Amino acid sequence: MTLLDTFGMVSRDSLQHVPSSYLIALVAVLLTSLSYGHMIRKYPSSGSAYTYVQKSMHANAGFMVGWSSLLDYLLSPMVNILLAKIYLADLFPNVNHWVWIIGLTLFMVGINLRGIRFVANFNSLIVFLQILIIGIFTFLIYDKLAAGQNALGEIASQGADALWSFSPFWSAQTELGALVTGATILCFSFTGFDSLSSLAEETKNTEKTLPRAIFLTALISGLIFICSTYFLQLYFPGNPAQYFELVDETQPEILLLVGGALFQSVVLSFAIVTVMASGIAAHAGVSRLMYVMGRDGVLPKRFFGHIDAKNHTPARNIWLAGVVCISAGFLSLEFVVALISFGALTAFSFVNLSVVTSYGFRDGRLKKPRDILQFFVLPLMGFAAIGALWLEVEDTSLKAGVAWAAVGLVYLAWLTKGFRRSAPQLHEEHAHAD
Repeated sequence: MTLLDTFGMVSRDSLQHVPSSYLIALVAVLLTSLSYGHMIRKYPSSGSAYTYVQKSMHANAGFMVGWSSLLDYLLSPMVNILLAKIYLADLFPNVNHWVWIIGLTLFMVGINLRGIRFVANFNSLIVFLQILIIGIFTFLIYDKLAAGQNALGEIASQGADALWSFSPFWSAQTELGALVTGATILCFSFTGFDSLSSLAEETKNTEKTLPRAIFLTALISGLIFICSTYFLQLYFPGNPAQYFELVDETQPEILLLVGGALFQSVVLSFAIVTVMASGIAAHAGVSRLMYVMGRDGVLPKRFFGHIDAKNHTPARNIWLAGVVCISAGFLSLEFVVALISFGALTAFSFVNLSVVTSYGFRDGRLKKPRDILQFFVLPLMGFAAIGALWLEVEDTSLKAGVAWAAVGLVYLAWLTKGFRRSAPQLHEEHAHAD
């Protein structure tokens, strides 16, 4: 349901072509999901991109990718706290926002301490209900458009596009750079498909299950996003500032304008549960990435490499991620989304390159046409697609991301005695035949 939260800012930045921005992001993500699948088969470790780069390139490069990925993983639970706070503030404007931030963070921590199976069962129900609500919401917009109405009134009197039109994808004012800018923000909508890889050590039949799950999660999500925002873009044509007071936080206003006050209250109440479900899953992912980095010794092992004996969860990392979530009270949604995109794009770029270096160069699998396509052409296409998104990363988030990477580089220099040795890693090979 994040498509409702980001619709205003992406409509503004893409010049009212949100579905096209989603399509660009989807292509980049699907190519990258294939690369994740290849690397999971070779290294079924919870370290995700950190482990893949570490094993296929160099331990120091793996550390830097893992460090940069922490931005994505650490801030993903926080952004869900931020969204829940926005919805609750709309429903209960007189309650101090810190009540929601602290209370929801403790709830998220408590659920994750119970273990991954509990998290999975909770999320399955929530995802089904989210898809149902998006379906109802999209039908309401479809019904209004079919009756000749959009958010500005009678479509015929405006000369606006009716129910079926190509204009949400392409029009006279389309600019490719603007579409890519929108796609860069929308990478946030897909974050989570990659964090499935962090559950590699807790999944049955990992080499078959996770690659399929990652690809289908990205594909199904992307199709839902494109379909829903097509109708949204037709219903809200033109500059989003004419409809929304808060262009960067549009879900409450969209629900009110489309379904009325009762519909808004019901869906916002449920949306609080959905973003918490998303946050809980993200919380599970980051706690396990920190665990693998601690187990390897690149983060202090006594703290980060600890597993709770009772629930078999990285309990200390779960609590630490919860502490980070508390800082949601000081940050804006747009800034956090941009930082998440920085961390995600770093991981996506290097996972694509890892396939080329691991399968192509190290294993020498560039002799058959099928292997060249799988392990060279498609990963490089994925890398190029992500590279295009890098060109449009928002300036403030780019500076903050580079500053975070610089801190990691200084820590790595200390860890490796001035780069005179490699970053530590767990010496057990998880390599499997592809």
